[in-house]
Amino acid sequence: MAERAATNSPLRRLLMDALCGNSAATATKSKFKNVLSLVVLGAVLAVLGGVALSAQDKYTLKVPNGIAFSECRGYEDWPVVSISEDHGLIAAIVANPKMIKAYRAGIPGNGKPFPDGSKMAKIHWNPVKMEKFPAATVPGTQANVDFMVRDSKRFADSGGWGWAAFEYDAASDTFRPATMADKPPQGNDAKCGFACHTLVKGQDYVFTGYGKR
Repeated sequence: MAERAATNSPLRRLLMDALCGNSAATATKSKFKNVLSLVVLGAVLAVLGGVALSAQDKYTLKVPNGIAFSECRGYEDWPVVSISEDHGLIAAIVANPKMIKAYRAGIPGNGKPFPDGSKMAKIHWNPVKMEKFPAATVPGTQANVDFMVRDSKRFADSGGWGWAAFEYDAASDTFRPATMADKPPQGNDAKCGFACHTLVKGQDYVFTGYGKR
């Protein structure tokens, strides 16, 4: 009985019919292939979707009691103010359109403060030698990014500016708020850069001038 059952099993009949050119079996086989293809495609999309969902949204970060990353959304496309090199890193200082307009109007050299809503970012990279032209030093992996946001009411006790610093980890492609354990140490509030920037109080607490171009 077991042998007869095996002989008459649906799978065996399907295979025999397919080998013999049975049209119904061929149609069933075709449907089976289509279903299998959809299953494989679904599995691939699920994996890709999982990777996408696991990627960090840096704009959800915020310095405790301080500035949120999202307050400088779009900084990647802001115009360059100038470049610099310090603490073994190279940097590009960029600013939003409102601050660029103020720079071009002569601020802060004319003694006026930047208008509220002015924002700037300083993006630091680890320097590397250009592979094709070793005489040139270019940005390597990112190290961190710093923000300054002008709001005279919100930051009245820190010169009208709020500061934030976010460290970057290239291995995981993630940012995190800087802490007192970092170099330089950063407090968990919007005043993390205030003490340093008092050196340029006469320039509305802004170190970087607008580079000639």
